[in-house]
Amino acid sequence: MRCTLSEVFPNTPADPSALGFALSRLPRSHAPILWVQDRLSRKEAGRPALAGISGERPIIMVDLSRAADVLWAMEDGLRCRTLGAVIGEVWGDPPALDFTATKRLALRAEAADVPCWLIRRAASPDLSAARDRWRIASLPSAPHPHDRQAPGAPRWWLDLFRSRRVKPGTWVATYDRAADRLHLAAPTRDRAMDAGDGTAGQRAAG
Repeated sequence: MRCTLSEVFPNTPADPSALGFALSRLPRSHAPILWVQDRLSRKEAGRPALAGISGERPIIMVDLSRAADVLWAMEDGLRCRTLGAVIGEVWGDPPALDFTATKRLALRAEAADVPCWLIRRAASPDLSAARDRWRIASLPSAPHPHDRQAPGAPRWWLDLFRSRRVKPGTWVATYDRAADRLHLAAPTRDRAMDAGDGTAGQRAAG
């Protein structure tokens, strides 16, 4: 499935699950990730824990003040086909983040075939051109297979509430680090969605 723009709305503004989910959906690659934060996202949610990301994948961090500058940097980054992904974090509902801005990001991502993820903290799901729009919340980790006192694989509650490419639905996701695989299970009803293997074939959400 072709790369495009996806949006994620964390259940609470500082919940790191949105970033973990976005990273788990990226195709495996050594290409660098352009990661852009606005001032409020950086202040309220903190900087990404880059130590937890494979050193084989360079991260280009860009700290900016205004949402308009974040959107400009993301769009400019999507002109570069050598990037492995573009991730942006924007706080709230700034005027600059309108339908036109998201349309430009979606078209740039699709033209370059580079996945683009927009993390919307403390935001409302207003009109957007994002092809996939997610709500997400952290859940207690899965049981550890060898130590009952230790945390197991991370788990998230996922709600794909709007999509132009696949059927919307709700799932509980568990990430298997060793296999680089995201397992999706419908908590209340049977909804089919290919979880893939953490690589290009797994990009049902961009």
